[in-house]
Amino acid sequence: MSQQSCNSCTQADCPSKDRRPGENDTQFQARQELAQRMCRIPWKIVVLSGKGGVGKSTVAANLAVSLRLAGRRVGLLDVDVHGPSIPKLLGVEGRTVGLANGAMAPVSTPDGLRVMSIGFLLPDPDDAVIWRGPMKMGVIQQFLKDVDWGDCEWLIIDSPPGTGDEPLSVSQLLPDLTGAIIVTTPQEMALADVRKSVTFCRKLDLRVLGVVENMSGFVCPHCGKITNILKQGGGERLAVDMGVPFLGRIPLDSQVAEASDAGIPFAQAHAAHPAATAFRGIVDKVIAAAGSPPAQA
Repeated sequence: MSQQSCNSCTQADCPSKDRRPGENDTQFQARQELAQRMCRIPWKIVVLSGKGGVGKSTVAANLAVSLRLAGRRVGLLDVDVHGPSIPKLLGVEGRTVGLANGAMAPVSTPDGLRVMSIGFLLPDPDDAVIWRGPMKMGVIQQFLKDVDWGDCEWLIIDSPPGTGDEPLSVSQLLPDLTGAIIVTTPQEMALADVRKSVTFCRKLDLRVLGVVENMSGFVCPHCGKITNILKQGGGERLAVDMGVPFLGRIPLDSQVAEASDAGIPFAQAHAAHPAATAFRGIVDKVIAAAGSPPAQA
């Protein structure tokens, strides 16, 4: 896909063509450069959860890997500034960001998934990032504007738990987001907070592509019996109650945790496992829900 300047864009309703009230030259130029970069990626999806500890980053990483295994060109952006876990999950910790075409080059996994995270920019993985909102928005803007995502078709954005600075910044910087995937576990303690993510999306006019119920039922590796440690069906009931699609449930399995700790994408390493099958089914629904790419100028 060829790259063009915003000034040559023929898309009449492009929100980046005209200067906003009170916007200075630097802000206007930065917004146009971001739009110029992002309009080359047809599908952009943010992964949210109102509750920490539900496995959101694991889901985001394995959905990105599953999309890649389905033959799609995929980028994965980690905007969890305070707890970037995507590099660990994909086994690319310690890699450095390069330069390409005058921009930052994302780290590539062996199968071609392109990844960017602040974790690649920290001198020590144990360093704490102590930033307020404006600084976080600034680095997210830089990742969207100054990273050469190449010919990616899909950009999966892993956001930290809650409805704070990071998901709000993503929504404001990307008015053409395809939608959001919301991750929850089945128990009511998680569902109460995850409902707020649906409300967050509605207030921002952000389409909810669907809910994923993670850690849904534990399959005993010895006898095959299913034990609902965290209950089951809560995510599906939430989806019905809130009037949004239900994308599927992913079983609780120690192999998922072991693979994640080892930096091995589970969906790739254990393709025949029910959890990997579940990821593929969710990806099929997301592709169908996302529909055709928006018209390119």
